[in-house]
Amino acid sequence: MATPIIMPKFGQMTEESAIVEWLKKEGDSVAKGDILFTVETDKSVMDVESFEAGTLLKIVVPPKVFVPVQSVVGFLGKPGEAIPGEAAPAPVAPPNPAPAGRVTPVLPPSPPPAATPPTSGALVRDAAATPPAPAPSPPALFRISPRAAALARRNAIDPAPIRGSGPLGRVIERDIKQYLESRGGGHAAIPGSPGEMAEKPVAMSRMRQIIAQRLTQSFRDTPHFYVTVPADMTGLMAYRNELKAAGAPYTITDFISQSVVLSLLEFPAVNSSTDGQSTLRHARVNLGLAVSIQGGLVVPVIHNAGAMALGEISAASRRLADKARAGKLTPDEMAGGTFTISNLGMLNVENFAAIINPGEGGILAVASVLPQPAVRGGQVVIRQMMKMTLSADHRLIDGAQGAQFLNAVKAKLEDMALWKRLAS
Repeated sequence: MATPIIMPKFGQMTEESAIVEWLKKEGDSVAKGDILFTVETDKSVMDVESFEAGTLLKIVVPPKVFVPVQSVVGFLGKPGEAIPGEAAPAPVAPPNPAPAGRVTPVLPPSPPPAATPPTSGALVRDAAATPPAPAPSPPALFRISPRAAALARRNAIDPAPIRGSGPLGRVIERDIKQYLESRGGGHAAIPGSPGEMAEKPVAMSRMRQIIAQRLTQSFRDTPHFYVTVPADMTGLMAYRNELKAAGAPYTITDFISQSVVLSLLEFPAVNSSTDGQSTLRHARVNLGLAVSIQGGLVVPVIHNAGAMALGEISAASRRLADKARAGKLTPDEMAGGTFTISNLGMLNVENFAAIINPGEGGILAVASVLPQPAVRGGQVVIRQMMKMTLSADHRLIDGAQGAQFLNAVKAKLEDMALWKRLAS
């Protein structure tokens, strides 16, 4: 009996996924470890390898169709082996049990062909005299790379008519970009009006649908409150410039991350979560860093950041951000966060508030460092100021506690002795 190929479950929150592209076709030989297909999850595109050798007997789920995780998407085995659901109308025995921990839906047997209605003798003679119509030619196989498919989805275009320049006519990312440029940037144009935006609904990408679903749930079910404080970054900006000139690759986000981690260790209530019935105080600080990518937002997580030095946090941040922008984050690298930082400092933002990620107790929204008038020693002077807004879950954190936590972050950012010790 053929072995079912199962749609894997990528991450705790993933309920369904779609195959972007089958890299093997029916009849191909498959070695253990070969990539069978690529899968689109809510945040990335992942390769799925074969756990055993054999022949790809049947593809059950075509590309671009979302199915529940743990569903059967194909069958692997020896040529000629029986495939569940393709036997005669007699009852079909269920397939071999799926690997441990996986649920395999049993495909129903194929329905019998519809009965042919009775015909008159004249009709039979006419039909026999008429030569049968030639069988239609099978459609050409449409090939597209995962990156090109993702770019097409983000711009709500159908890539099928695009002529591919890759191997075997495969549509690659460059082809999508050229098509978008020819259409005036990728907007859905009104027929006869090239370049004009069409006033019609455009389907949201899968990523945007998941973002909308989770943040709507969080904002609806979590009682948010907000606290904003300004931090004087004048000294730290100057020190960071000194470090940069000396070849140290620290960013302002690195200093903010370290300040948040140290403050979370002081205020464990902020590093906690709740289901509305009980509170879980996390033993480790798993720091999420929101990263904007084309078409959406991902939050890679620095696990056990409380045990890391400033240099280790900096290196982990760069590595995860690079993987996020390349679409190569693994589900484990986006799971398990206990607190998140969202930094829009590079976008000339004076102040903003963020929505708490589900399963966390708070999120810190960091705005731009801007020259602002400030009072120092009774005199009005210009300082480099940065506003930070804490969004906190009021079921876990009270207003005073949230303010104390945020002022602890501020105090660390303004403590130059601390940074000269940690960055040395």
